[in-house]
Amino acid sequence: MKKRLKIWFHSGGSSDIKEISVYKPLALFFFFLMLGAVGGLSYLGYDYYHLKKISFDNASLNKVLESQTGELVNQRKQVQTFAREIERLKTQVKNLARLEDQVRLIADIQKRGDSSSLIGIGGLPENELDPDLPLETRHSNLIREMHQQLNQAQAAASGKTLDFQDLINNLEKKKNLLASTPSIKPIDGGWITSRFGYRKSPFTGKRSFHSGLDISNRSGTEIIATANGKVTYAARKMYFGNLVVIDHGYGKVTKYAHCKDILVKRGQKVKRGEVIATVGNTGQSTGPHLHYEVRTNGVPENPLKYILN
Repeated sequence: MKKRLKIWFHSGGSSDIKEISVYKPLALFFFFLMLGAVGGLSYLGYDYYHLKKISFDNASLNKVLESQTGELVNQRKQVQTFAREIERLKTQVKNLARLEDQVRLIADIQKRGDSSSLIGIGGLPENELDPDLPLETRHSNLIREMHQQLNQAQAAASGKTLDFQDLINNLEKKKNLLASTPSIKPIDGGWITSRFGYRKSPFTGKRSFHSGLDISNRSGTEIIATANGKVTYAARKMYFGNLVVIDHGYGKVTKYAHCKDILVKRGQKVKRGEVIATVGNTGQSTGPHLHYEVRTNGVPENPLKYILN
């Protein structure tokens, strides 16, 4: 006879006690079934909690990732803006280089020996800004390229600074040279009575070399300096009579002879167009006129070459 398990339970009344009798194997089956159900529910509850925790952690990580991605995107945009500014700077340097070449060509000024070069100063490769590339790759490439381009632009700008300083110095020399080169007629009006070169002397009647230009005009007509310079002589001198000599630098010297009145002093600096004396008839002269000479390194030249007005 199979063993039975008896279970008594009280339903609530004072004498109402009930008895249930079940086979022991069946009772054990239901016991383990309930135990398994409780264990399964416990496992499902833990698994549900674990999944919820993972979901919460993932949501937090996604928020952090979105924040970092947004920050990286903003940084990339800033880097791109900076890179384009570098491109603009290099374009300006190249434009200045072209302007420098034009000015040097017009002024006939050669480049200095160690003049800077823009060879190799390129632009940012297009694929560095390609939106299809991974974000980190684009950002890293942009930063690396930006530093390289910035160094090149800085080197080019520094070189151009030296080039322009050299150009300015040369233009200043050209300006001084032009200002110191005789280029105007020493008196207003008048007429040429004797030209530069060999002629028959009005005093001896013999052929002799005339080292200047004789311009006749009424006595007292103003004589002006034909270029900037420094007065090195302002006094009477033998057959020249009252003589003014101006050293213009660069080997150029002008002489103004037979003056009536000398209006400058030795050592005085004069500008082109400044009145220095008046037409006279002093020294060996046949009448009121100006004897005008231009010499380069001591050698007399035809003054007409230096009268552009």
